[in-house]
Amino acid sequence: MTKKERKLSFVMRVEQLIEPVLLRLETIDSKISREKVLRPEYYRNEDLKKIFGLSNNTIIKYRQTGILPYTKLGDIFLYDSGKIDRILKNNQS
Repeated sequence: MTKKERKLSFVMRVEQLIEPVLLRLETIDSKISREKVLRPEYYRNEDLKKIFGLSNNTIIKYRQTGILPYTKLGDIFLYDSGKIDRILKNNQS
């Protein structure tokens, strides 16, 4: 076997080993992309409790002190998910 043939054989074996990894990465990437699309534009109180572990009292306090921007639609409080992302990013340490 020539040096060139050995190199080609090695490259082919490496490609065979990498192929399943690439397929898994593509699957993971598509799942991540799908989740980003499914993120709601607005959160409700229940979402904030589940996602961030906030209590009702904390949510009310954050609204009253202006920490948590909101929109009120009837009796429903809505929180812009983009604004919350920015708040979290700005408060990173």
